[in-house]
Amino acid sequence: MSKFANCVRFVVKEGCVDDFIAGFTDSNFQPAGMLVSEMFQSGDREFVSFGVFESEDALVAARPEMIAFLDTIRDYLEEISPELGVTDPRSGNVLWSMN
Repeated sequence: MSKFANCVRFVVKEGCVDDFIAGFTDSNFQPAGMLVSEMFQSGDREFVSFGVFESEDALVAARPEMIAFLDTIRDYLEEISPELGVTDPRSGNVLWSMN
């Protein structure tokens, strides 16, 4: 089975950036099967988090925990669009990696 990854783009409400970052850094979010978890800031109020999982099954099993974590930071997020809501997620097989 190949590794599986996800990434999620967030837009943070004005004045909520510090609280949003603290929501990540103060959490102990580490679902079973997650090998890597990172977040970077891609704009003034835009952030992207990504994770690498042991397998697609591990990511699927972690979804309830990921949604529960999202609920802890949801109040800091702007709606990206009516279709997307407050997140812009992607996931797929890891095809290449470099350590």
